[in-house]
Amino acid sequence: MVFAGRSNVGKSSLINRLAGNARLARTSSTPGKTQTINYYRLNRAFFFVDLPGFGYAKAGKDAVRNWKDLVERYFRKQSTIALVIQLVDSRMPPTGTDIRLSEWLDELQLPRILVATKSDKLSNSQKSLQSRLIYSTLGGRSCLMSSAKTGEGCREIWKQVQRATSKTDASKTK
Repeated sequence: MVFAGRSNVGKSSLINRLAGNARLARTSSTPGKTQTINYYRLNRAFFFVDLPGFGYAKAGKDAVRNWKDLVERYFRKQSTIALVIQLVDSRMPPTGTDIRLSEWLDELQLPRILVATKSDKLSNSQKSLQSRLIYSTLGGRSCLMSSAKTGEGCREIWKQVQRATSKTDASKTK
């Protein structure tokens, strides 16, 4: 399971919540902290892969370019990606970076789900509005609202993870 999205969208926090270990993936309020591809083995069955965030420009241009190249190489060379979990911030419209990542993942034809993080900060009516906005902006792909803080959406994410890993296991036995 590969977690991809902009810097400071909550990739590491969501990984920690899903894994049930608050200190598994390092989190920070400073965007751009994840600068390498980090692998977390779960249940001896599969990995959660935390990719560096896209779009954080406070780091030097060379560092940003290196992160982008690292992530692009990862997606192009990995043949064992069961599911990409693309994260967007539920509190704002998808950015150009979110749109480009979505289009790129579509181009690569990788299985993925779209998850809107930090939904605990929105009212139910705001969640509904943001869901529709994300749907229309990211090519008609529905999104799952989630919160690493409250656990909202985590059960549904796990269902998608289990479905993806069972498909991967089934294809290995053929």
